[in-house]
Amino acid sequence: MPESAFSIVSIAAMAAWLGLAVAAPLPAGRTRENILFVSGRVAPLLLCMAYVAFLARYWGSTPGGGFQSLEAVQILFAAPGKMLGAWTHFLAFDLLVGRWLVDDASSEGNSRLPLVIALPTTFLFGPLGLLLYLASRALLSAKRARAQ
Repeated sequence: MPESAFSIVSIAAMAAWLGLAVAAPLPAGRTRENILFVSGRVAPLLLCMAYVAFLARYWGSTPGGGFQSLEAVQILFAAPGKMLGAWTHFLAFDLLVGRWLVDDASSEGNSRLPLVIALPTTFLFGPLGLLLYLASRALLSAKRARAQ
């Protein structure tokens, strides 16, 4: 069960990330809104629901595991079901961050250019992508302010 569920949540997340990447450069309109809604709202919601199901299913399956030390976390995630929950947690939150990046870059006064690097980096490395986006946005804002 954990291996099949891993494949399902991973494929769903990859499809949603593809949706974000396709929608990001599109002009405002119904098509873009629909793709962003499904990819950046529905998919993360479904991943959150899967996470809750995994959490309930595998609760108590790793005696000695917990969050009080690195060793306890290693024990916790040694069980495939718990690792599946952690993976799904990452997928859902990174996807929500990706949607925020697209929304923020699309707001007035911001450039979508940082998304070229930030979206794939967020997909692969989570917080690093967010950091790159915020740094790029700050640099572009400073450059715009100097030009005025």
